[in-house]
Amino acid sequence: MTHETLRIATRKSALALWQAEHVAARLRAAHPGLAVELVPLTTRGDQILDRPLATIGGKGLFLKELEVALLEGRADLAVHSLKDVPAELDPGFALGAVLARADPADAFVSNAWATLAELPQGARVGTSSLRRQAQLRALRPDLVLLDLRGNVNTRLAKLDAGDYDAIVLACAGLERLGLAARIRARLDAPHWLPAPGQGAIACEIRAGDGRVQELLAPLEDADTRRATAAERAMNEALGGSCTVPVAAWAVLGERGLALYGLVGDAARGRLLRAHAEGEAPAALGRAVAMQLFAQGAAEFLEAP
Repeated sequence: MTHETLRIATRKSALALWQAEHVAARLRAAHPGLAVELVPLTTRGDQILDRPLATIGGKGLFLKELEVALLEGRADLAVHSLKDVPAELDPGFALGAVLARADPADAFVSNAWATLAELPQGARVGTSSLRRQAQLRALRPDLVLLDLRGNVNTRLAKLDAGDYDAIVLACAGLERLGLAARIRARLDAPHWLPAPGQGAIACEIRAGDGRVQELLAPLEDADTRRATAAERAMNEALGGSCTVPVAAWAVLGERGLALYGLVGDAARGRLLRAHAEGEAPAALGRAVAMQLFAQGAAEFLEAP
């Protein structure tokens, strides 16, 4: 171990770097003498900030450059927010570890208003997530929903500049950056559902890379892997990406996994909901997806 160096590909945003440093610190603690270094990269998703993700290709835009670094041998693993990882990875890649999940909830952030319900009629709310837009429109059809891209600090700066009355971010990202004080209210499941995998950090590796898989083993959290596998299986069965509003949340209970799923219509604020319990994550995810299809989800999932 003492002569090995492990290279972690990461995006350059503050949150991505925090997550990569967190993985690096966990690896160093698990393997004394292991050298770990970051390989910061800029992705197309980071470069194109003037258009919603749904119109430029979806969340996979945050992975491609990192995956190329893996394929070319410039990095040994890539660290992502699991919610940014497509439901089905491209051939040649695998999830080497899924770390224990942080708070999966969305956060209501505002300088003037304590809750979503308190916002005045016609308030301007910023989010580019179709999933968040659909749920906002269902709860408050009077709100003016405006696109909001960029990293966490950029989004907060736009709120502070008065461009928005409120914005919606992930609790986990704010907490990881030491910005938990900005959370005015948590948007809680199952009433409000997060993105599949939200709050979890994933380590992507080259498929079949036993050396890196072994090094990552101490970081794996079995409960998080299981819960997020159900969420991702539902998303995959629906053909979900960030071009359609899909939300999912799984929780471990006494009777196994409980999975709550949602498909929304961001334009009209219509929501379809389903819920099931089971032991096998993949089968549970497919079962909830089938319930949603039975309610007419196919109409919502057609490409815009």
